[in-house]
Amino acid sequence: MIPRSHPRYLSLATRDAIVKGVENGVTSIHGLIAHGRGEAFDYLIGEKTRAFAKEAIRAAAVMLLKAKRPVISVNGNVCALVPKEMVTLAKRLNAPLEVNIFHASKRREAAIKKALREAGAKNVLMPTRKAKLPFIDHNRKWVNPEGIAKADIVFVPLEDGDRCLALRKSGKKVVTIDLNPLSRTAKTANVTIVDNIIRALPLLNQEIEKMQRNTAAMRMSKYNNKSVLKRAEQEMRKSKE
Repeated sequence: MIPRSHPRYLSLATRDAIVKGVENGVTSIHGLIAHGRGEAFDYLIGEKTRAFAKEAIRAAAVMLLKAKRPVISVNGNVCALVPKEMVTLAKRLNAPLEVNIFHASKRREAAIKKALREAGAKNVLMPTRKAKLPFIDHNRKWVNPEGIAKADIVFVPLEDGDRCLALRKSGKKVVTIDLNPLSRTAKTANVTIVDNIIRALPLLNQEIEKMQRNTAAMRMSKYNNKSVLKRAEQEMRKSKE
């Protein structure tokens, strides 16, 4: 048990959640590496949600609320870290959650669906061989014909860059959360929230709830993802000085 008085409590608790995800068959062991890489970038922004992330969160909320067929993609790391928050987002958007992982495993796909159900999810779609995302060759090409295949916008936090590009080439808009502003995913998505998912997702849910209560709040100035990424990179480089 990690004491809350520990100066690295939140970071250590997050790591434990990923480890537990591996033990429960939800997260791939490769996800441990991905999490550690992301945590390194989080250090560079002071483990805080910066202004550029808040701007992206507002843009993401507007885009998701205006979508006709939004779909929320879930992989192992996301399921291990923020299952309840993902379920909340799905309910707010009246959108399905769709399981999609890189390393092929029917057992792990089933474990993710079970974890989402336990977190309160009502509509969890599974990848099938009946629908395929073009422009990609590995396991993540398989999608649900009633989910990602029909989506106009896909929310894909902690995403693979090649699938993000495939989604864009397929005519879909993409919203992501990625701590690395230099990644292919960050540069390819329509909206990139450069922040830790455990901080960003609750804020995104709050922003969506606020806009649903007051539709006038959905109006915002033109969003520039390249500018947001540049500001994020500048913040990280400044932290080294």
